[in-house]
Formats: sequence, C-alpha cells, structure tokens
Amino acid sequence: MPNSKRHLLQRLSLRSRLVLAAVVWLTAMIIAAGITVPQQVYSYMVDDTKEQLSLYLDELSAAIDVNEKGQLHLSAQLADPRFYQPYSGLYWSVETANDLLRSRSLWDQRITYTSLEKKPLGAKSEHLILLETSLYFPDYDGPIKILVGIDEQPIKTTVSKLMNQLWVILALLYFGILFIIMIQILWSLSPLSKMRKELSQMRTGDKERLDNDYPREVAPVVDDLNALLFHYQELLERARNHSGNLSHALKTPLSVIRNEISALDDEEIKQRFQEPISQIQNQIDYHLGRTRMAGSKHILAVKTKPSERIDAISMAFDKVYASREITLINELDSEIEIAVENTDFDEMVGNLLENAYKWSSSIIRVHAEQLDSGRIAIAIEDDGPGIPEDKLQQVTRRGVRLDETTPGSGLGLNIVSEVAHSYRGELSLSRSTLGGLKASLSFQKPQA
Repeated sequence: MPNSKRHLLQRLSLRSRLVLAAVVWLTAMIIAAGITVPQQVYSYMVDDTKEQLSLYLDELSAAIDVNEKGQLHLSAQLADPRFYQPYSGLYWSVETANDLLRSRSLWDQRITYTSLEKKPLGAKSEHLILLETSLYFPDYDGPIKILVGIDEQPIKTTVSKLMNQLWVILALLYFGILFIIMIQILWSLSPLSKMRKELSQMRTGDKERLDNDYPREVAPVVDDLNALLFHYQELLERARNHSGNLSHALKTPLSVIRNEISALDDEEIKQRFQEPISQIQNQIDYHLGRTRMAGSKHILAVKTKPSERIDAISMAFDKVYASREITLINELDSEIEIAVENTDFDEMVGNLLENAYKWSSSIIRVHAEQLDSGRIAIAIEDDGPGIPEDKLQQVTRRGVRLDETTPGSGLGLNIVSEVAHSYRGELSLSRSTLGGLKASLSFQKPQA
C-alpha cells in the first residue's frame, strides 16, 4: 500500500473507521448472499426436477415391452399429459440400434447434443435437464437407451425473477442494517463527542474541568486528565505566588546591601562586593523568569494577537530609546493569533525587541511567516551588526554575553528560548536580509 494511502487510513477518525469497516463487511456479506442464494436455489430446483425425471424414467422403463415381431412398444400410457403435447418441453425417447420410440411432444424431432459443450437439446433446440439409462432384455439383442428430459429455461426464468426480488430485499436489508449501525456508532461514540466539546470549552476558558458522567471505559481517562489539570493549575499558582514573594523578599535586602557598598570609601572593596551582588541579582532574575514562563492558568485556552502586543511593547521602547531614532515597522496582520499567553508572549518579544533596539542602526521589521507544518513564525529583523554565524547557537545559552560593555545579564535569549519551548515553540536565530539579526519565534495556532 502506498505511503499516502496508509497515512490517510491512519488519519481516519474512529467514527470513519467503524463506518468504513461496517460498509466493507456488510457489502461483502450482501454480495455473497446475492450470488450464493440464487445458485443454491437453482441447484435445489434442478435436483428436485431430476427427482421428478427419475420417476418418469422408472415409469417409462416399466412400460417398455417387446412384441412378437421383436419390436419395441409401450405397454401403457405415461401419466403426464405434457408428453403428448407437441413442443411442451417435456420429452422422452427410447433408442436402440434399429428402433426409435419418442414422445409426441418431440413431434418429428429427437433429442440431440450441442457440438461443443455436448449439452442436450430438445425439439425447439432448448437446453434440457436430462436423465438417461440403459436396459437389457433377455429376448432382445443389444441395449435399450432411455432418455427423459425437460426444458431448463423455466427454472432459469424462475431463478431470474427470484434474483430480482432478492436484490431488492437485500438492498433494503443493506441500508436498514447500515442505518442501525450508524445509530449504534453515533450512540457509542457520543461520550467522545461530549469530551471533545468540553475540551473545546476548556480551550476557550469556559470550563476548568471535565464532567464525571462518562462510561466506565472512558471514565479513568477523564479522571486522570482532571487530576492532571488540577495539579498543573495548583503548581502554577503556587510557583507564581512563590515568585512574587521571593521578588519582594529579596528586593529590599539587596537594595540595602548595595547602598551600604556604595557608601564604602575603599574602591577595591566596593568592586569586590559589587560583582557577587550582581551575580546574585542575575540568578534571581533568571529563576524568576523561569517561574514566570510557567504559562496560563487555562493552558488550553491561551491565545494572543501578536500585532497588538508588538504595538504596545514598541510604544514603550520608542520612549526608552527615543535618542536612537529607531523605526519599527509592524507588518503583522491584526487577525493573526498564536497559542501563547499574553504575559509570556510579552516576556519573549520584549527581550527580542530590546536587543533589536539596542543594536539596530535605524530599522526594525516585524513580520509573520507561514511554516509548512501549519505553525506561524513571528520574525523580528534589524539592520544592526548582527551576530557571527558561529555564535548564533551560543547566545541562547544561559549567561552568555557577546558584548560585555552593553548592560545586561545574558539571560534574555535563554529565557526566551525556554519560554518558547514550554509552548512547544522554537526560537531560531539567523542572518537578516536587512544585514543584522533575524530572530524567529514559531508557535502553533489556537485550536478552534
């Protein structure tokens, strides 16, 4: 089977698979019944006819006699009147080397055979169902061959009419059973349709958990999913609370320590303490950033319009970097949506735009790219110096800074990469057509 067909079959829904299996099975059964039943009926009618011909053969054998001249004749008349009606379709014949007796129904014809198939033919060249036997009389020289045959066409006509009626009955049976199977499939899969509807409501934020009234085959999956969602939401809420508490708890002591260090007269001691204090601040920023990237409480319902967020963030950076006279061109369609929570998207794009404002010469371009996988990439390009090709992979590592003279902790691109990964997205860096850096964030589209 070609890969494309195999892939198509694998992508079929459960309902489609069940319907397809039912259609294939039912069609095979109906066709088999439509073929075998007429054959069985025909065989039964032929066998029944041969039994009747056997009785005629016995009756004819008993009536044959030899007269004083040594000639064959019938000592009694046969009971069936069709033997005396010309071309009636029921015939008998008694043959020897010298004599020939035949029924009146044969008229002036005799039972013959086709040249190729050797099938018996009657007075009107119709195909016959034929029985024959041979007798030997003690006072008669040679065998006596007795033939009894009947036209086969009435049986074929009867079977043909039966087939027409049978196909009508089978067609009604086919569609009736298929209709019942469809109802059975819809009823059996209705819990899955309900689950799909509830998941859709969870994606839009209308529900926080699935209902519990599911069949026992599906109930364990629903219970585990509800437990997983509850656990995730609890962990997320707890992490964010800890993040906020830690931020407030450390802000004041660090400020006090920095003020005390700044008040020292010895520059060597001040320099010695400022470096570890900066390292502590970087560690706090890094881990708070990882905590913030935990995502939305309604993880299945998140979506963001990048164009609106880019406009909001760029307005703030335009004020901060007003002296550099940077122009940001937002080419994003206002209707584009991605499956990312607003705060996390701001966190990622904010880091990338800040880098672009720092290093760009005059222009920053933001646009969208449609990927083959159906995902959307938000690309941010600038016309700055860019990053050497051999350094592109290095800069996303934690704490790496290519320019130590520029303020920063070296955590921005690392946090962006990890936040994108938490949404099954990806950060990729490359050379921009403007001459600087191109940073692309690829994400999935929100589910409908």
